[in-house]
Amino acid sequence: MPSVSPLSLSELTEHPIVQAPMAGGPSCPELAGSVSESGGLGFLAAGYKTPEAMYEEIKQLRGQTQRPFGVNLFMPQPDLADRGALERYRAQLAGEATWFETELGETDHAADDAYDAKLAILFDDPVPVVSFTFGCPTRQVLERFARRGTYTIVTVTSPGEAQTAEFNGAHAVCVQGVEAGGHQGTHRDDPQADGTGSGLGLLCLVTQVKEAVRIPLVATGGLMRGRQIAAVLAAGASAAQLGTAFLVCPESGADLAHKQAMTNSVFARTEFTRAFSGRPGRALVNRFLREHGPYAPAAYPQVHHLTAPVRKAAAKAKDPQGMALWAGQGHRLARDLPAAQLMDVLVTELAVARERLLKPDGTQSAAVGGGVPAGGAAADRTGGPGGTGAAGSPA
Repeated sequence: MPSVSPLSLSELTEHPIVQAPMAGGPSCPELAGSVSESGGLGFLAAGYKTPEAMYEEIKQLRGQTQRPFGVNLFMPQPDLADRGALERYRAQLAGEATWFETELGETDHAADDAYDAKLAILFDDPVPVVSFTFGCPTRQVLERFARRGTYTIVTVTSPGEAQTAEFNGAHAVCVQGVEAGGHQGTHRDDPQADGTGSGLGLLCLVTQVKEAVRIPLVATGGLMRGRQIAAVLAAGASAAQLGTAFLVCPESGADLAHKQAMTNSVFARTEFTRAFSGRPGRALVNRFLREHGPYAPAAYPQVHHLTAPVRKAAAKAKDPQGMALWAGQGHRLARDLPAAQLMDVLVTELAVARERLLKPDGTQSAAVGGGVPAGGAAADRTGGPGGTGAAGSPA
């Protein structure tokens, strides 16, 4: 196969808005297609899917849009689970299985999420963008994608992770602040960091990563309004990735009870928890999280598979108290709008926010510090609208 240069971000997307790849159902072809058709960058989430299911969704999405889109992959994880801790957690969850009249899942699944098989499909039939969560691919993998014309993005949560991604040849990094919903995309799951508050907020993290690497940044974490997008662009990001904002759209594949919980006053706040998957993720605080979170071991993806039948049964029963209600800190700002309409609103809000950052003569205020013109984000070093980016769950 002859080499093909990847498109720049400015060619991949009209507006600096990326729909987050949310694993488990929300990021379906209907949602990704609508976002891409509206000038954003829609994403499919391949996490937890078989290679065949991933390819089928890609074919469906290609039937809905001719515009660029992305596919997100989970990196293989080391098997560090304590089997004794897993069995104790199984016993802890026995009452949930009884209540929802189901069985707990088996935990002997492979921890690589069929990574190599998914790579083979994407090498053979390239897509415009591929992003990665829970680690960074090797230089050889990233170079092979580049030769096939695929733009690559690595999710990072620290300047050090961003530097690794840049060294290995990623075209961009998706900078994930602690405000983000769903799993934190850390390259190493460190149980010692649980409850320490060691993660960085998005604006601080964007600034640090911007000074640590030369490749473009996509900012993600708690972004729900156009003026927030303007803020991260001014801070040095090239695009903003939104998950929770798109999760409630009618095109989203999220369960209706999950969508409704975003703005339900019963669910007033979010917390990081290992209760549902064994890896830290931000979710709405519900009964399951309160009762089981303190006992959940650091065992991913084993806990994910263990709790999957219970979570599925809770969704079938329309009981949000037993579901994994992944959500970012901005969940109360969610707007129940079709994806295309939400894109229009976000683009309008972004334009208004940019105008307010301009001085009366139309030049950029020095206080903004990003050189972002009213008509588009500042050009990045690879030709994108100020950079780029693209977790495996709501942002």
